[in-house]
This record gives sequence, C-alpha cells and structure tokens, in this order.
Amino acid sequence: MTTISVIKADIGGLVGHTGVDPDILSFFEEGLKEESIFDDFFVGWAGDDIALILSHNKGENHPEVHRIAWELFKEAAELAKDKKLYGAGQDILKDSFSGNVKGSGLGVAEMEFEERPSEPIVVFLMDKTEPSAFNLPLYKMFADPFNTPGLIIDKGMSKGFRFLIYDLVNNKQAHFETPEESYALLGYIGDRHYAIKKVFARSEKFPEKEPVASVSTEKLSLIAGRYIGKDDPVAIVRAQSGLPAVGEILEAFSHPWLVAGWMRGSHIGPLMPVPMEKANPSRFDGPPRVVALGFQVNDGKLEGPVDLFDDVAFDRVREKANEVADYIRLHGPFEPHRLPAQDLEYTTLPDLQERYKERWQPIE
Repeated sequence: MTTISVIKADIGGLVGHTGVDPDILSFFEEGLKEESIFDDFFVGWAGDDIALILSHNKGENHPEVHRIAWELFKEAAELAKDKKLYGAGQDILKDSFSGNVKGSGLGVAEMEFEERPSEPIVVFLMDKTEPSAFNLPLYKMFADPFNTPGLIIDKGMSKGFRFLIYDLVNNKQAHFETPEESYALLGYIGDRHYAIKKVFARSEKFPEKEPVASVSTEKLSLIAGRYIGKDDPVAIVRAQSGLPAVGEILEAFSHPWLVAGWMRGSHIGPLMPVPMEKANPSRFDGPPRVVALGFQVNDGKLEGPVDLFDDVAFDRVREKANEVADYIRLHGPFEPHRLPAQDLEYTTLPDLQERYKERWQPIE
C-alpha cells in the first residue's frame, strides 16, 4: 500500500504574504533527504505556504511521518524568525508534538491506496483562501457530468461517488452519495462552514474505504480561537481508469470561482489557477491562487511533477479572474466583497458595538 501525505504550513512570508524564501525551501529539501522513512518527496509552495508532498508506506496519521514534518516546520519557523520573515511561525500553534499534527496549526491531506497499473495523481495547493474553496471544484469533478462526461460514458464511474463532509463549526461529519443525494450534498457544501474532506468511489473497482480525493480541512481560527492566518488548503486527487481524467479534474478550475479569503481572510475574491512560479499573490494579497502539480506514482516514487496550470489554455481564466478582481474590489468595505460581520477574520466591530451601544435606540 502507498500513502501520499501532503502537510503544509505558513511559517513566514518573503515580503509580506507574497512568497516563500528560497533558503527555507532548501532547508526542507535537505532535511527530507536525511529521512529514510519516505519513498519520495517534493517540496511545493503557493504564495507564502510550503507543502511537503510525501510518499511512504506507513498509512495515514502515522506518528513518525507527522513528527518529522512537525519538527521540520518547527525548525523552519525559527529560521524564518532569524530572517525576520513576515508572520514567522504563525501557523505553529503548539510547542510540542503530540502524536500527529492535528490541532498543531499544520494542514494535512492524506490517502492510502493500492497502486493501480498506472496511478496518476494531482496535488492542489491553494493560497489566500479556506478549505471550502475545494467544495465546488470537487463536486464538479466527481458529480457534474457537464464537467466530467466520464460520469455518463465511463462504466467505471456510473455508480457515482461518496462524499465525506465535515461540519467545521460543530465538529461533525456525514456521508452523502451521488447521484442519488446530489441535492442534499449541495445543500450543505454550498455553505462555507462545511467542507469536503474525502471522496470515495462507489465502483467495485475500488475498495470501499480507499479514498480517491482528500482535502486538508483545518480551520486555524477555530483551532486557535483567534485570527492568525488564512487556512490555505491542499488536496490530493487520483485520476483516470474509473476516475475523472486529468483533463476533467483540471476543467473544474476553468472558471474563477468566488471564494472567501484574500486580504486578511475577510474578503470574497476570484480563485485564479496558476503555475507554481506565478503563485505570488500580491494584488490586495491576492487574488486567491490554486496550483496543480501532477505526479505518476510508481512503486512509491513520485514521477514529476508536471505543473499542470502552466498552460496557455488557462490564460483566459486568469484574465477573467483579473476582471472579476477589478469589479469586486470597487465594492471596498461593502458586502459582498467584504465577508459578513460574523465571518470576518479581522474585525473592529465588537469595539464599535461597545463604543456606540448607547447611541442605538428603539425605532419610533
């Protein structure tokens, strides 16, 4: 069995929140080379977030895998502080390792599976947004035949898929099966407080508990009890042979969907698909970005990556994202550009409400 773990964090930005320091990337690469537990690895990034893409055979939530990632991020945060990077160590919420990275501030997406004769995967890295930003694209990949015609013409997908949904506010979970429960599923995942955690194939070609997609769903503000940074989720999606083709997976990002995040995690903005080298969100700390790295998994080795959004076919999506950014930025502090008051990550509203509470009188 092969396990792919993607563990990420923001441990300090190079020039505000726009990028990562090359020395920090080199630190991770050198550190991972010394660890024999991994079959292979790749250090990726989007904006100011670094993602360790790890291949091993230890299964999900393995203490040693998580410990190594935790210690590397912890040490890298100290390097970031020495270099006075912006927000150095902001995602490190614990002082000690407790068996896995859950609740530590690190985000993690993992899946364990039996490799098929050919095993392509796509690893997505997002910056300046939150876990629910994957809801619409994943629905389109695995449940929308207008995006994924394989749902109609590929016998391997005709039975549909099962979605594991997390209620991020109340810490609950539920499964929904498509196509039968598509409307119920949409009723939940259209709300940004719910997030798709995993997707499973209902076809007999895949074991029932073997995921075909996995998302990091850690909400930093809910863990810490205060705003400390955007969640910047990552995801792993398996492709082809009874699953959506790579092209169908990427087609889910052919429109710049509006997502929450952007400046101070408190605005709505267009999600722009970009190659990794273009994932330096600088306009109003954005717009939000998504990177897609393609790998062939070969006996645990990660052949690649192919930087899948480094394609002129996505130029028009990026142009449209810029047009949408122009339009919505004109709204300034008004909704829908600004998030509703209860969802603002940074806010002075409690102070305002206290300061002016005596001014508000019953309507005559």
